[in-house]
Formats: sequence, structure tokens, C-alpha cells
Amino acid sequence: MNFISMCSGIEAASKAFIPLGWEALALSEIEKFPSAVLAHHYPNVPNVGDLSKFDWGVYSNKADMVCAGFPCQAFSIAGLRNSLEDARGNLSIIGIRAIKLIRPRWVLLEQVPGALSAPGNAFGCILAGLAGADAPLMPGTEDGRWRSAGIVSGPEYGLAWRVLNAEFFGVPQRRERIFIDGYRDWE
Repeated sequence: MNFISMCSGIEAASKAFIPLGWEALALSEIEKFPSAVLAHHYPNVPNVGDLSKFDWGVYSNKADMVCAGFPCQAFSIAGLRNSLEDARGNLSIIGIRAIKLIRPRWVLLEQVPGALSAPGNAFGCILAGLAGADAPLMPGTEDGRWRSAGIVSGPEYGLAWRVLNAEFFGVPQRRERIFIDGYRDWE
């Protein structure tokens, strides 16, 4: 299996996937220090830089998976919560457009739980973009809130999400994150 990692940071995905025999096709990171770490550890994997300025069509139907941890500051309850109006939050939407060009079989995204309650129904916009819906998805609950786990499907991807806490997976800190797993041709 091969993969593309967007908003790579110092590249946790490769640390997890390469020992499984998976191959990284491309990384996408703009910050100087993480980019230097990537160049050192993965010298044969291109870092395409700014995901919003790269022609992802060159990887169309070539990647089995795209994984990403788009910037969280716009969704975090510790931040200003400008959601998709913040350029960092909008990278989620730009990344989804890139994913649509790449057309991987699998998608794995990670985000802070604040995205579930971010203004403008950001989580519904992210799910709709991935699933291939024509309009933002709505929670479908009486209280109008997104739950910490769920599934949706659309013409592009079937999606499942769940909030997981790192403290229950051997990490000595409380660190909750939403993981969204998508599969093309979900039936």
C-alpha cells in the first residue's frame, strides 16, 4: 500500500505506516524545521510544500491512502474558533479538494474535537466535502450537535468518525482527537 501525507509535521504517519511495508509517495509540509526533519528522515520522498499550491492531479489514482492532520487552531476551544473563516481552518476544505483530485481508496484525517462544535457547522462541511454531498451535512440529532462517533456515506466516500483519547493508547497524557476514516466505493 502507498500513501500521501498532508500537513505532515515531522511525519507520524510514516513512522506508523512504513514499518508495515507501506510506501510514502509524497509529503506536504511548509514549516522550516519539520521540513528539515522530513528531508533528513525521508530523503527519497518529495515534500511538495504548500498543499494549496501543488497540482495534486499528478497523483490521480496513484495513492491508496491520503492521511492528514489539517491545522487545528481554527477549531480548538483554546483558540479564537474562527472555523473555516480562518485560513488555517480553510486548509481542511483545500485538502479535501486535493483528495478529490488524488482519488485514493482510503482517507484518514485527524482533528481536534472542537471541530464538532466549531461555528458554521465546519464538521458538516468537512464530512460533506469528503462524502461528495451537495450541501453541508447536518448532525441529525434533536439537540443539533455532532456526536463523538458516527457514520455517513455519499457518492464519493463512506465515512466513519470517532473521538479517541491518547491516554487509553499508552500515551501519558489526555489528548483527544477525532479520526475520520473514509473508504471509496463504500456499499
